[in-house]
Amino acid sequence: MSRINTNVSSLIAQRVLGQQNLALTTSLERLSTGLRINRGKDDPAGLIASENLRSEKAAISAALTNASRAEQVVNVAEGGLQEVSILLTEMQGLVTTAANTAGLSDEEKDAAQLQLDSILQTIDRIAGSTSFEGMKLLNGNLDYTVSSLATTVSDYEVRGAKLSTGGTLAVEVIVTTSAQTAGMIMSTNGALDLGTGSTFTIEIAGEEGTRELSFASGTTVAQMVTAINTYKDVTGVSAAALSSGTTDGVELRSTEYGSDAYVSVKVIDDGGIGAGLGLYGFQSDNAEAANTTILSTFALATNAVKDDGQDVGASINGITATTDGKTARINSDFLDVEITLTNAGAGAVGSISAFTITGGGADFQLSPSVDIAGKVSIGMSNVAARTLGSAAHGYIDDLGSGQSYNLSSGDLTLAQKVVSEAIKQVSSMRGRLGAFQKNVVGATNRSLAVALENTTSAESVIRDTDFASETANLTRAQILVNAATNVLSIANSQPQNVLTLLG
Repeated sequence: MSRINTNVSSLIAQRVLGQQNLALTTSLERLSTGLRINRGKDDPAGLIASENLRSEKAAISAALTNASRAEQVVNVAEGGLQEVSILLTEMQGLVTTAANTAGLSDEEKDAAQLQLDSILQTIDRIAGSTSFEGMKLLNGNLDYTVSSLATTVSDYEVRGAKLSTGGTLAVEVIVTTSAQTAGMIMSTNGALDLGTGSTFTIEIAGEEGTRELSFASGTTVAQMVTAINTYKDVTGVSAAALSSGTTDGVELRSTEYGSDAYVSVKVIDDGGIGAGLGLYGFQSDNAEAANTTILSTFALATNAVKDDGQDVGASINGITATTDGKTARINSDFLDVEITLTNAGAGAVGSISAFTITGGGADFQLSPSVDIAGKVSIGMSNVAARTLGSAAHGYIDDLGSGQSYNLSSGDLTLAQKVVSEAIKQVSSMRGRLGAFQKNVVGATNRSLAVALENTTSAESVIRDTDFASETANLTRAQILVNAATNVLSIANSQPQNVLTLLG
């Protein structure tokens, strides 16, 4: 059929040419932008998925930045702690030197005290000046704050705690097994009654060492107690007079609690002491009451008779604690705390509301998900001179001029214990920060880097242009556009053939 008014072939050619031009435009857009999805109509489902992945990428990238920042903060704190550790080591040397009284002049002691005072001032200065972008790190600002401290808690350290925004965390200790010192009773029935010219010779041993002591006939219980206590720093065993019927005599106790502590008595020479006298223990369910069953007579105690102490058994917030003496500790994802109980607290089975954590700590967001599980918390305690040491023995500022442990007239034995405890605290803090860097921040960095890589790959597969495929589509579209254009030209020329019918 030949028509002039309506050229159907041309309409078809125009429609096809428009489609091919659209395909060509789409290919050019994808190749020029590098994206397969430039607007929602390109792939609605793919757009939703890729936008979600882009959001995840942004969160992961931010978490990686947070991890790097956390490591920088810890590096600054570690630098300050390293200097404090060096100063404490130097202080330990000064204490030991000052103890050499016979070989040290008063002027040298005064000079050593001046040096120690300057060390204390420097430690305080480091504690107050170590900062990151103006945020003090070692002055207690990043330590945890607590309230309602129980009287049965003698010391504590909160090393990590996750708190919800504005929330608090109650720390509950359940003592399941009491802590005990090692103990033994030497029953002498009052003053020693020995054979003529004989001596009562014993070897007393404890956690710190041993000492052999000899007593003559007629030595009173009080005199024996005094002699044994003279060496309690050497042996780790203290003595007290005891009067309780058949076990009248000397009560021996380890100076420390726990399974490392022990009391051992070995009789070198019983001196002909009366029959039936000897060594007694304490009741298993009451460490303060004597067991009336004899452990060994003095005559049979030529091999040492020994009693061991006992660590406290406890759980903290439902988690079984690692214990040492009167100290219990847990380290979980949500709470890392160490608590030292008083003698009364560690010696009685029961529940203790230790304290409530009300805030503080350094919080780092190391997960893409902003929730309590994705947060890591670590405490940085105050390392000022007034806080390094322990409640039991004192703090290193007690070594300053005029204080109880000064180098000129103070108790240098206790001074060394205080400095040793301070060194242990700083070393522990450095180790904890190092573990945080290596095992938390380092592992987080690696896992987040892998997650970012995989998320980016998934988003790229959905959204980015496949250039090999799209180049082929472009070539195809170009050919089809050219073909459609030629066909349209032919279709448009067809009506002219009708004119031949008019002659």
